Formats: sequence, structure tokens, C-alpha cells
Amino acid sequence: MADSAQIDALVAGQHRDPFAILGPHRSGTSRLVRCLQPGAVTVSLINASGKLVAAMEKIHDGGVFEGTLPPRLRRYALRVTASDGTTFDIEDPYRFPSTLGEMDLYLLGEGSDQHIFRKLGSHITKIGGVPGTRFAVWAPNASRVSVVGDFNNWDGRLNVMRLHPGNGIWEIFVPAASPGANYKYEIQDSAGKLLPLKSDPYAAYHEPPPGNSSIVFDSNYHWKDDAWMSRRSSIPEMDQPISIYEVHPGSWRRKDDGGYLGYRALADELVDYVSDMGFTHIELLPVSEHPFDGSWGYQPIGLFAPTQRFGTPDDFRYFVDRCHGANINVVVDWVPAHFPKDEHGLARFDGSALYEHADPRKGEHADWGTLIFNYGRREVVNYLIGSALYWIKELHIDAIRVDAVASMLYLDYSREDGEWIPNEHGGNENLEAVAFLQRFNSEIHAAGASTFAEESTAWPGVSRPVDAGGLGFTYKWNMGWMNDSLVYMSEDPVHRKYHHDKMTFGLVYAFDENFVLPLSHDEVVHGKRSILGRMPGDEWQQFANLRAYYATMYAHPGKKLLFMGNEIAQQREWDHDQSLDWHLLEQPAHAGIQALVRDLNHLYRQTPALHEVDFDASGFEWIDYNDRDNSILSWIRRDRSGGFVVVVTNFTPMAKEEYLVGVPVSGSYSELLNTDSEKYGGSGLANNALRTTGHSQHGQADSLSLRLPGLATLIIKLKDGN
Repeated sequence: MADSAQIDALVAGQHRDPFAILGPHRSGTSRLVRCLQPGAVTVSLINASGKLVAAMEKIHDGGVFEGTLPPRLRRYALRVTASDGTTFDIEDPYRFPSTLGEMDLYLLGEGSDQHIFRKLGSHITKIGGVPGTRFAVWAPNASRVSVVGDFNNWDGRLNVMRLHPGNGIWEIFVPAASPGANYKYEIQDSAGKLLPLKSDPYAAYHEPPPGNSSIVFDSNYHWKDDAWMSRRSSIPEMDQPISIYEVHPGSWRRKDDGGYLGYRALADELVDYVSDMGFTHIELLPVSEHPFDGSWGYQPIGLFAPTQRFGTPDDFRYFVDRCHGANINVVVDWVPAHFPKDEHGLARFDGSALYEHADPRKGEHADWGTLIFNYGRREVVNYLIGSALYWIKELHIDAIRVDAVASMLYLDYSREDGEWIPNEHGGNENLEAVAFLQRFNSEIHAAGASTFAEESTAWPGVSRPVDAGGLGFTYKWNMGWMNDSLVYMSEDPVHRKYHHDKMTFGLVYAFDENFVLPLSHDEVVHGKRSILGRMPGDEWQQFANLRAYYATMYAHPGKKLLFMGNEIAQQREWDHDQSLDWHLLEQPAHAGIQALVRDLNHLYRQTPALHEVDFDASGFEWIDYNDRDNSILSWIRRDRSGGFVVVVTNFTPMAKEEYLVGVPVSGSYSELLNTDSEKYGGSGLANNALRTTGHSQHGQADSLSLRLPGLATLIIKLKDGN
């Protein structure tokens, strides 16, 4: 007979180690089985064929039963008769061994398991031929952890988990839990206090609001992108064109009834659109599970789960597969900087500051009302990097864009004196976050994916290799170019000559990092107006300004990013609650912007001089950056084989006849693109036949005499055969 105090603790849901009491145990020469079935009238032992082999004795009114196993019976189950007279058979979870091996536990404890998503969370499996789900979760300061769900009437006494004390992981195999089952973890803190039910941090799927349960999910998807995946490399191809279409899946386009397009609908409509428009990448605003629509996904609560808003994880796999089939890369925004305080999430997960810092001076973002991950804790780092690797290895995405990197790097980010704790050297750098980002980038690159940093400060070496002292990102968003160029474009053309350096200063540092030029969602919200709305002048001038601006962006060193709606000259600010204004394309001016962006993308991809040498000064040369009185800029972009294009932009409405621009080679030239073309909504002022003048200009060997439209950008190329 088991100790009565332990039996009482078991019934009360207070026992820390139920595997020591429940399931099969030796008692002298016999083998006893104990089970906890509250509300049961009788429980019997049955064999694998369902034959009754022994009745069990009720040894506690709380539902504890005990029986003796026949000598040669190895596999048994339980036949339970409930108080309402119903009878059902169940497998006993406490007869199964641990689902984690010695090496699993070692790597998890060390914080170095690259496949942590296969060890923790819920996973459909079989043990001894019995199907079920194994659950595992990290909660080292809990006194008890139970998995509760549809399969046990949410009763925390029934499936108390096994603790591995060396690393604080709790796990159990539950035969009754099958795909589609809702579940959570019931946790008691170190003092025995019951916490609010917690969602699984490693769950692959979650239920929609108002519920917040995790869901047991078993993928049945069969990938078709083997050839694509086999081409992945740990060394990024920096000379390739990258033109990113940034998308919020919930508001790109809606159904007629206002509902979301799911992943599968997006896989057809969005992928076909992006392919036609010539973009090389789709970047999704965070699609990790998140409780609040208005956060746009930037306050995630399920870093291993594509949000259920748009379908199942396999629906998301189909979307990625479809992208790869159309030769489109998939970038996902990922948020390791902070997490929300929702009680069912990570906040004080086991009653202690587990994923976050205990001290709010290091552990909270007051601006956002969120908590900051503890990058100095190996298990937290393993959780975060494991999440990123999950999206790459299991969901096949190609790149990760890390949000709010500056908030991670600086201990005093958005804090006043006394509100932050200096590092061990007395500085404001978060050394633990730096080490985390370096390890993150090293592991993501090793997995064959790329990384993008949204980093808004002058932190050195964001996109330099880790072994050279950098953070190791593949690319960094060029926030300086974005801010300066938008300020310049917002000026009335008559005043632009006083702000000329806004368009030239970026070339001073253009090759310090591997830059992406972003016109992202952040630039079309919170009263900033749309990109079109920032352009000055009457309607015609607004559109002409926008056309000229987009072409200079595509001709500027750096990879490209446009947020959805920018390519159709959306007039209002972006609203996450409604579709883009696709009806605008019925108006020629908006259709002209879309046609221009399409042509820019295809020209950019087909012209090595516009993308091949983005991160080295050898790919760029000013022709003239001093003509501030006319607000005209001209430059050369070069490829590695000696090819080049000439770019000239006029940021005033005044057209120029016979405007001389120096060129490095004599001969005949042609316009590759003119933003004043009538097909884009311009006036049609063009250069139909260009031949060098025989006179040097701007330090170049020869020159062209151009008809230069107002508020327009020209991209010109030396004709073949010269």
C-alpha cells in the first residue's frame, strides 16, 4: 500500500512526482498498478485484446484504484465505469517510459538543441504500438505541471507530468490525446499556487479568439520544393536582385464579405500578383500567433505557430510551396525583442520571471507594455533560435527579418536615467543581446537562410560577419536613406535646392553596411500619410514626384522593399482592418504607378548594373551631385563586367532642353526607362535618339545632351555594338 500522505497529495493535485505512485510498480514479488480516476465507480485491468484480467480496489475516495498485474501480462489498459454507468477503455499514461532520451535532455539543458521544436511542445507519436501525443514543456520553478485538455475534461489531476529535475523539463505521453485536441498547461508555482492556464510556448497551432488554447497538430503536408531547398547555401548571393513586396496578409485583399483571404487563397492570388509585378521576395508582417489584431503581429505569443487567422500550419506550408514554385523567396518578420503580458502566455510562465528579467529596468518595455526576453539565459536563447530554425527547416521560409533590433541592443532604449542598469563595463550596450544576435545569425546562415535587421541607429557592423566583430546579419534596413529621402521629397520643389544634401549624404555611408532601401508599413501609418500623400503639388505633380522617386530608389545602391499599396499609389494611410483600395487602379494615374513599378522590377532584375555591385563603391559613381540650383542629380551604376547605366533625375517641374550630362563612353545611347512616359501618366517628353556630343563633361570622357522632363528620372544605357 502506498503512503497515505502521498495518496492524499495525489488526489489533491499537489504531488510533484506522480510516476512514483501511479502506473506499474514492484511490490515484493508482485506488480501493482495504481491509477487516479476521479468519479469512477469501478476500474479494471484489461489485456491487449480487451479481456478483463483483474478488478482494481478503490483505496481512496478521491478515485485512487490499485490492482495486481498477472505475472505474464506486459501490456494492459484500464476499463473505467463512471458514476453515470458508462464504461470506456483507456491506456494508462503512467505505464509509458520517458519520451526524452539522455542526449535530448543533455542538449536541452545545455541550451544547444537545434531541433528543440521536435522535443518540446506536443507531438503525435506511437510508443509500443500505442498512438498518442507526447507533451513536454520547460518550467523549472514549478512544483507541478499537468497537461489539461479535451482528452481529460481539463482536470489537472489526471495527467500530471514527469519532471526531469536536471533541466526543469516536464513531459508525458498521453494516449488519449489525438490531432485536433485543445490543450493547455496547468502549473503550480514553487509555493503550490495554481497559475492561470498557460498556452504551450512550443505549440504548432492555436485556437482562434476568444479561446487561447493550443491545438495538437500533425502535419500531413507533402512538399514539392525539393529542388528549391537543395539550392540553399550558407553563403548568401549578394550580387542577386532583391525586390521585396512587404505584405500584411489580413489587409492586402479581403473577401467580398470582409473576411480574410486564407493562406491558400493568398497562395494563388498574392503569388500570381507578385510574380506578375516582378518582385523577387514576399515579406510577411509577423504571422506568428498573436492575440491582438491591432499589434499587426508584433506582439506574438506563439513563436512556433503560423497564426490560425489564415488557416492551418499546412495551409501556410502550401503558401510557401507555391511561392517557391513561382521562384519567389519568402521572408517572415520575427519578433525576439519582446512579448506581451497576456496571462496565458510566457509572462511569469512557471510563477517566476522565466523568459523575462525579474527587474523591470531590464525586463520591460514601458512604451509598448511588453516584457523583454532574458538573452542571458541559455534556455531562452534556445527557445528563440529554435523558433527561427523551425520556420526555416519545418516551414521552409527563406529569410527572417528581425524587428526592433535597436531596442535589443541598448539597455537605455527609450529609458530615462535611473530606469536602466548599465552593463558590467558601465556602458549601455546589452552584451547578452549582442551575443544572442551573433549566435542567431550564425545558425540561421548555416541553415541556408538570410537575415534582415530593422536597426535604426549607427551601431557598427550590423551586417558584417560575426568573425569580423559584426552582428552577422545578411542585410540591414537603411533607415537613414528612408528618412532623408522622404523629407526631401516632401519639400516643395522650389525649396529642394536648400535640402539637396538629403539626397546625396546617403552615399557617404552607403557601403558601410549591406543595405536594403525600405519604404515599409511604418512609413504609411500613425499620421505620416501615404507615400503619395507626402508628395507636394497638385495631383499631376504628386504622381510625377512619386514616379521620379521610385525610379531613383531602384537605381540607388541597395536592395529594395515596398510595402503593399505603395505600388498602386494608395492615397490613404494603411488600415490593418480593411483591404487596400484596389479600385484606384481604375484611374489612369494609379494604374500608371503600378505599371512603372512593374517595369522597374523587371528592368532591375534584367540589368546587372542595377543590382550586381550594391555593397561596394566600385558599383557607383557620381556624375554630378552639385547641381543643387536645378535639383538635378546624375550618376553611374556599374556591374562587374564593365557594363553600366546612367541615371539622371530632375526634382523640379521645369523641363530642361539640351541638358549636358557626362558619360564615360562615346557612342549611341537609349532610354531604358523614363518616368515621364505617357504609359506611366507622364507628359511623354522623351529622348528618342541619343548620341554623344564629342565634348567631355563632369570629368567624363564625353557627354549627352538630354531633353530632361520635369519631376522625372531617366535610366539610360549605351547601345550594344558601340
